[in-house]
Amino acid sequence: MFELDWKGLFILLLSAVASLFCITVHELSHGYMAYRLGDPTAKNAGRLTLNPIRHIDLFGFLMMLVAHVGWAKPVPVDMRYFKDPKKGMALTALAGPASNFILALLILLTGSLLLWFAPDGIVTAYLVLFLCYMAVLSVGLGLFNLIPIPPLDGAKIFYAVLPDKLYRTMLYYERYIRFGVLVLAWLGVFSGPLDFCIGWTLRGMCALTRFPFALLQFYFGF
Repeated sequence: MFELDWKGLFILLLSAVASLFCITVHELSHGYMAYRLGDPTAKNAGRLTLNPIRHIDLFGFLMMLVAHVGWAKPVPVDMRYFKDPKKGMALTALAGPASNFILALLILLTGSLLLWFAPDGIVTAYLVLFLCYMAVLSVGLGLFNLIPIPPLDGAKIFYAVLPDKLYRTMLYYERYIRFGVLVLAWLGVFSGPLDFCIGWTLRGMCALTRFPFALLQFYFGF
């Protein structure tokens, strides 16, 4: 007789909600930074919102659930609004990963406070589990996007130090490199190095927030 794996479904739901929130914060931060630097494109496109529907790319969201790396719809940016286009693009790109690291720190701090002050029980346990998922996914999203390969944010940050001619060339070929990056992510090429970096990043964040890293090791095997 077929029986639903309710625990597995619940864990999948936790992961899905955590993924949606991490991706939404990441994309909102791109748009907000561009807006602060003078570009209203993302605002006019309705991307300065915490509504995940405005940001989600379905395949990238599924990859986030399966491989803990993913992406969303690119935030529209018009670099002509920036006083210094290359610097503006770099700062806009950096805002996404930076927001994920800040979010992870706040999540772990919240988890630490829960463990210290919340009453023991199943509700607290599941809340802490949810926060663990969100911290891991947030750090993973931030680190993955810092890889300096187009179309990831790390490439746009790296572009800022390139000569103008090479900069324009890289922007032109970015659309072709995108497919290769998607294939590599799907094949899990980034998984080993990324898991290593996620583990060490979280270890440092746990030391700062007094969250027990042993819990993350127990749930995720870091």
